[in-house]
Amino acid sequence: MEPLSVLTMLFGAWGVITAVLAILVIYRATLSSREDDQIFIDAAEHLHYEEQQELVARMTRLRTPIIALTAISAVLFLSGVSFWVYQGLKNF
Repeated sequence: MEPLSVLTMLFGAWGVITAVLAILVIYRATLSSREDDQIFIDAAEHLHYEEQQELVARMTRLRTPIIALTAISAVLFLSGVSFWVYQGLKNF
């Protein structure tokens, strides 16, 4: 395989993974902005409490994919840069 195509594939995959990561982080931030720090619950506001619990559950479920995508993005970026440097030194 040609070195330029490998480099293009590495940085292309990194770009896609990083874009998905950015979308997830933005989505989590919008969920976080709707979360209340304190809720004073009486019998009439029980529905509000359930909505807040659902928001917290969504934010908790997003934690694992965000961490995984961050790690994959870092590995792809470092692989691309390392390959680029290797090719530069090889052709030097």
